[in-house]
Amino acid sequence: MFSYLKQGPGFYRQVVLLATPIILQNLITSTLGMADTFMVGLLGELPMAAVALANIPLFVVQLFVFGLQSGSTVLLSQYWGQQDKQAINRVMGVTFWIAGTVSLVFALILFFLPEQFLSLFGKDPAIVALAARYGRIAGFSYFLNSFTMVYIAAFRAMENPQLGMYILMASMSCNTFLNWVLIFGKLGAPALGVEGAALATLIARGLEVGIMALHIGLNRGFRLHFRLLFRPGLEMTARFIRYGGPVVCNETLWGLGTSVFPTIMGHMDGSQEILAAFTLAGNVEKICAVVGFGLAATASILVGREIGAGRSHSVYQVGLALDTLAVLCGVVQGALLLLFAYVIAPVWVFPLFQLSPQASRIASMMIGIYALLSPMKDFNNTNIVGVLRGGGDVQASTLIDLSPLWLAAIPAAFLTGLVFRMGILWVFLSICLEQVVKAAAGVWRLRTGRWIHDLTRPTPIR
Repeated sequence: MFSYLKQGPGFYRQVVLLATPIILQNLITSTLGMADTFMVGLLGELPMAAVALANIPLFVVQLFVFGLQSGSTVLLSQYWGQQDKQAINRVMGVTFWIAGTVSLVFALILFFLPEQFLSLFGKDPAIVALAARYGRIAGFSYFLNSFTMVYIAAFRAMENPQLGMYILMASMSCNTFLNWVLIFGKLGAPALGVEGAALATLIARGLEVGIMALHIGLNRGFRLHFRLLFRPGLEMTARFIRYGGPVVCNETLWGLGTSVFPTIMGHMDGSQEILAAFTLAGNVEKICAVVGFGLAATASILVGREIGAGRSHSVYQVGLALDTLAVLCGVVQGALLLLFAYVIAPVWVFPLFQLSPQASRIASMMIGIYALLSPMKDFNNTNIVGVLRGGGDVQASTLIDLSPLWLAAIPAAFLTGLVFRMGILWVFLSICLEQVVKAAAGVWRLRTGRWIHDLTRPTPIR
C-alpha cells in the first residue's frame, strides 16, 4: 500500500538537504516575528491589535509576492532541470518588475492615505489611528523585501535554499534588535512604540537588499545578466503570465480572502481582545507549520526538476511520498500545539503578552483548533503549493486553493460573525472549513495523475 515511499537511493537525503534550510529560514522568520509580536504586546492589547490591523493589507502584498515566488518557481525549476540560464534570467526579470511595481503602489497608498485605507479593515478609531502610524512606515519595507524574496526564490529553485536562510537570519536578527532599541527607547534612542517597530522593519529590509547586492557582485555560480533582467522579452512575459499568472492570482486572492477574516473580527464586539488573540495564535501556528511549508517548497523543486529533466514517469510516486511525509509532520506539530495551547501558554506565555482572561481563552481555543487541523493543513500546503504546482497544474491547483475559501469559509464566517453574531468560536470553525473542503478536492486531483505538465516547451505568442 505504501510502496511509493520506497524511492531511489539518496531521495530522502536530498529532501532533507533541500528542506532543512527552507525550514530554518521559515523558523527564523516566524520565531523572530513572534518576538516582534511579543515586544509590541508588552505595550498592551491596543498596540498589538493596531499592528494586526495594519498588517492586513501588508499581508496581501506579502501573499502577492509569495505568489510571484511560487509562479516563477514553476518555470525556474523546470528551466533549471534543462540548465537554461538565460531563460532563468528572463523569468527573474519579469518577476522583479511585477513585484516592485505592485508593492510600491501599496506603500504609497499607506503613506499618503493611511487612516482612510485602514478604516476599511476595522471600526475602532483608536486602533485605526495607531495602525496608520505603523503602516505609513512599514509599507516601504515590503517594497524592499519584494526584491529580496524574488531573488531568494530563484536560487531556491536552483537547489540553493541556504541563501535565503542566511539573508533572512541577518535581517530578522537586525529587526529584533532594533525593535528592542526603537520600541522601548534603549541605548539612548527615543521610545517610538509601534512606529519604532515599523522603522526597525524598514531598516532590516534595507539590510536584506544590501546583502543581496553584495551576493550579486560576488556570486560566480550563477551570473545575473542585467540586459535580460531589464528586458526579459515578450515571449517570456507571455509564458510567465500564462503559467505563473494563475499562481499569482491564486496567492493574491487567497491573501485577500484571508484578510476578510480579521476584518470580520475587527467589526465584532470585543474586537480588541479577539484581534490580539488572533495575532498571537497565528504567530504560534506559523512557528509550528514551518516543516510543512519547507516540504511544500521542496516538493515544488523536486517535481519541477524531474519534469524538466524528462523523467515524468517518476513524478507521481514522488508526489505521493512527499504528501505522506507532510501528513506525518502535521501529526507531530498538532500534538505540540495542543501541549502549548492548554499546558504551557496559559501559565507562561499569555501573562507576558498582558492578555486579558477573555483574550487568553480565545487564543487557547484558536491554537487548539489549529492543532487538530495541522495534518490536513500540511497535506494541503504540500499537495497544492508543492506537488500540483510543481507539476505545472496551475489552473487546477488555483481552483482547489481558492474555491473552498471564497465559496465556503468566507460566507460561513460572515454569516456566523456579522449576521447571526454567534461568537468567535463559530466564526473560527467557519474559517477552518476551508481546509476540509480543500483536502477532499486535492486528494481527488492528485489521484487522477492529470497534473503533470512540461511548461518549458515553446508555445506561440498570439
